Order: sequence, then C-alpha cells, then structure tokens
Amino acid sequence: MLININIYFGYYAATLPFSSQLHHSIPKFFIFTICQRVSLFRPYYDGFYKVRRFGFTHSAFAFGYEAGIDKSKNDDSVVPPGALVTFIQKGIQYLELEANLSGSDADMDEDFSFLQPLDLITKGPSELHNIVKARKENLRQHKFESNKIINDLSQDDPRREETEKERKEKENEHTLEKIRLEKDKEPPKPEYKEIQHTDQNHTEKPEDKITVENLENRAQGGAEPMEISQSPMSSPDDTPCGYVKLLKGHTSEVFACAWNPSAPLLASGSGDSTARIWKIADGACDSSVQNEPVNVVVLQHFKESTNEKSKDVTTLDWNGDGTLLATGSYDGQARIWSRDGELNCTLNKHRGPIFSLKWNKKGDYLLSGSVDKTAIVWNIKTVEWKQLFEFHTGPTLDVDWRNNVSFATCSTDKMIHVCKIGENRPIKTFSGHQDEVNAIKWDPSGSLLASCSDDHTAKIWSLKQDNFLHDLKEHVKGIYTIRWSPTGPGTNSPNQQLVLASASFDSTIKLWDVELGNVLYSLNGHRDPVYSVAFSPNGEYLASGSMDRYLHIWSVKEGKIVKTYTGKGGIFEVNWNKDGDKVAACFSNNIVCVLDFRM
Repeated sequence: MLININIYFGYYAATLPFSSQLHHSIPKFFIFTICQRVSLFRPYYDGFYKVRRFGFTHSAFAFGYEAGIDKSKNDDSVVPPGALVTFIQKGIQYLELEANLSGSDADMDEDFSFLQPLDLITKGPSELHNIVKARKENLRQHKFESNKIINDLSQDDPRREETEKERKEKENEHTLEKIRLEKDKEPPKPEYKEIQHTDQNHTEKPEDKITVENLENRAQGGAEPMEISQSPMSSPDDTPCGYVKLLKGHTSEVFACAWNPSAPLLASGSGDSTARIWKIADGACDSSVQNEPVNVVVLQHFKESTNEKSKDVTTLDWNGDGTLLATGSYDGQARIWSRDGELNCTLNKHRGPIFSLKWNKKGDYLLSGSVDKTAIVWNIKTVEWKQLFEFHTGPTLDVDWRNNVSFATCSTDKMIHVCKIGENRPIKTFSGHQDEVNAIKWDPSGSLLASCSDDHTAKIWSLKQDNFLHDLKEHVKGIYTIRWSPTGPGTNSPNQQLVLASASFDSTIKLWDVELGNVLYSLNGHRDPVYSVAFSPNGEYLASGSMDRYLHIWSVKEGKIVKTYTGKGGIFEVNWNKDGDKVAACFSNNIVCVLDFRM
C-alpha cells in the first residue's frame, strides 16, 4: 500500500544527516519519489504511528519493522512537526538561489525553469550556472529570430497585423460564449445547513461546527460526483442538532471507542496518550441535556512528571460484564482499568506496539496482538502472561476469540493461524490471500471465520476444510475491516439471515450473502476510504464511518441511508451501545460524537 507523502514529510528526519551535498540532489519533482521509497528513511526515525493515524496502517508496519523502529531510542517529542519538509524546502531554496545568476528574486523562478531534474541530480552549482546561462542565451536568440521573421512578414503585408487582431477578438468572443453556455448547463448547487453544539465547559471553535448535508442533492449533481449506489438511494433523515452530543477533551486524534456492555459508559482512546471514560445520560440527546457537562474520567498512559515517549492508545475493549477496561498502547503495554478509572495492572511482555486487544467471553483471559509478530494470552487473575504465540513472520494485525480457549490471528505475512491455549503449534493454518491480511472475525456461532486483505478480497473459512469456502472479489481496492451481523445461528435472532459487511479503501461497503457468496448490496454513499462499520444489536442497521467525515446509518434490509451526520474530521471507528439507540464515532479532529438513533 502506498504511503502518503505528506505523512512522511511531517515527522521523520530530525536525526537525518542532511548535508549540503544532499541539498544539491533534491529537485521539486523528486520529493514524491523520495517519499515513496521508504528505504531512504530506514536508518533514521521511529514515528510510524503518525502514518497509521491517517489510515496508512500497514505501510507503517512495514516501515517500522524494516527500520527497526521498536529498537530505536530516539525521543520524538523533540522533533517539531514538518521537520523533513523544512529540510527539503530549504535545500531546494538553497539550490534555486545558487542557480540564480542575477541574484534577483524576480528572476529566480525563471532561471530555475531552465534546469531539468537530471541536471539537478547530477550537476554541481558551477555547472548549473553555465547551463542556465547557455539556455537563456539560446532562448534570447530564438526570440530575436522569431521577432525578425514576424517583422519581415508584417512589412510585406500591412494587413496581416489587422487580420491577426480580428482573429484573436473572434476567438475571445467564442470562448466567452462557451463559458456562458457551460454555466447555463450547471445543476443547482446543493444546499447546506450548519448546526452546532458546544459543551458548557468548552469554548466554541470553528472546527467543532457540524454540517448536515442534503445527500439527495449531492448524489444528483455537484462539484464532487460520486458513484451512485446499485441499491435505490433515498434522501436520508438529516440529524438535527438536538440529537447529537459532542464529547470534547482529547488533544489528539481519537482512534478507538467502545460502549460498556452493562452501563451507560463510553470509552475512547487517543493519540494524546490517554483513554477516557464518558458517562452518557440515558435517554435521548435532546436539547434539555445539550449543555449539561459530561462526567468523564481520564486514564493517563504516562507519568506527568517525566518526558516519556508518546503512548498512543491504539485499541481498547471492555470485558463481558463491563467491570474492566483493557487498553493497548504504542509502547507495547496493555493496561487493565476499573470502570471508575483506577489502574488495576500493567501487562509487559510485547516488544512492539499493540494494535489488537480482545477479552474472551468468560473474561478470565485477555488476548493481545502486536507489531512484534506475536500474540499473547494473559491470565487476568494472576496478572501474568499465560502463553506466547510466535507463529507469524510479520506483524500481527488482528486477533479474535473463537471461544474461551481458542482464537485466530492474522498478519502482514498473508497467513491466518487458529491457535488454542496449551497447544504449541497452530491447530489450523489458512493460506490463500495474496497480500497483508488486515482483519479477521469469527461469526456468532464460531463456525465460520471471515478475513479481509489488501489483495482486494474477503474470504470465508471453515475449520472443516483447508481452502476457503467463499472468495469475495467485488471490491477494487484493499479491504480494511469486516463485521458479521448479530443474526443467524448462535444469536438472539436465529431465523434472520447471517450477513457479512466489508469496508474498503475503494469507498464502498459490501453486504454479502455468506451462504451463496454473493453481494446483497453495494453501499456507495462514501467518497473516501471506509475504516469502520458496525451492525446495530438487532442487526437491522449498519453504521459506517469514513475519512470523508460522514457517519452514515444504513437499512440492512433495503440497502439505503436512513440517517447521516457530518463532522469536521475523518472517522476512525463507529460503535453502537447495547440498546441500539446511540451510535458513537471517534474523529481525527479530537472529537467523540454520540448520535441519538431512534427510528
């Protein structure tokens, strides 16, 4: 997966020995090549979690391990954002100045335009001076000869100048008429309504305003066209401001959120090295509670008295009865907290960031997966690790329990292992993906395992056979996550159809009939990669969150949007509460949103 150039520019080269020789080697166009050639940065800086924040998760993993990031002792807190950009910009400016013959700012761009990328890479300043001088002279000579020819022709035919003038006037009139016609054809622009809510304890900021957009107008026409859903698209129910609660307090991106299964508590984890437990009032988020302060407990993942390395909270999960919250962090530690915010214990064994953390149903074991290629089962009673599983050859990207003693893991090595406590080897290994396996999920009965990959496919596996049951190939880009509906065998709705949802970098969500392996609906309401989907507890609705800032709620039965909400940042995760009347979403602009959902 390609790495966004802006991400790498931000944070990675404060320790880079940027010599004047390197300054002479980087033209403007070459910046793009530099940023995609990760190997250039391998010796230097541990900061791949910054890349992950913007969705380039597995590029970050690959970069981290090739660079030996987990072994780095660099302190990223002393590196200002944009350090690499500054270095490269200064190098380019220095090179431009040296190539500028006149020393005049007005001529700098003109002089620099005479140089080709290969010249800048292979030539020194003195040679560049000569190149610019020679090419300027050639251009000057060419202009002189051209003007001479024109003057000669004008003298031969005095009417030519007048004819040329008339031709240009006609061309201008034709262009203006074309612009007018195009303007008349343009559809009316969609209307927008802006609504906002500010908690009592916070000052209003422009980024906290929320826009609710008329999606019907947007789908029919506008500045940004999108693919129309294969299912019928109806006008969604716009969410009024009285049904949205904004939770403010985090000072960095919010990566994860999870509702407590037994109490009106919402946990969130952020890049600010904290998790927070918010107490959400029961009932609707109506206007009577909009200005009431929210009771929140802050779970610090660092000691305030020390200048420790950043400990981004990357994942979190409540145990089955809602008494304990587990958090996983970039520092490789898992922490167990009471729901009152007290730190019960810290679990140390991983040698790299933890990106997946799950309780088993019984609540006696915690499973964690790490960039260090391992998965660990922790005994919560003894507060010690029960068993270490080292079967992958690449970072462990996801873990999921099948039952109280067996689970599955997936990795960048394209493999899926099914493991069991007490066994020293996997009890089953699935191979078939052609690229990194991003996520795995067992169905509610524990008989089917779904996986998704950067190879654009999702697959369904069974322990009864080695090969996949279904190879789901409708996406055109990598699939980031998958979710099973809480329906079918092993659920409270055994007679309803079991459905699999897949969310992709191609901006679509697919709903799959898992018996036939066919697409039920292709949900095309997003414009950017979709990072999270979640079924409502009754399985009737699906929430989706995307980097396009939209939170959509879809009818699973009809494949239509029924509600939508727009924030001011990309959405990393969406989650339903146990009653199915509230949806939480965490945003890249440090906000957690609670949407009241009542149909």
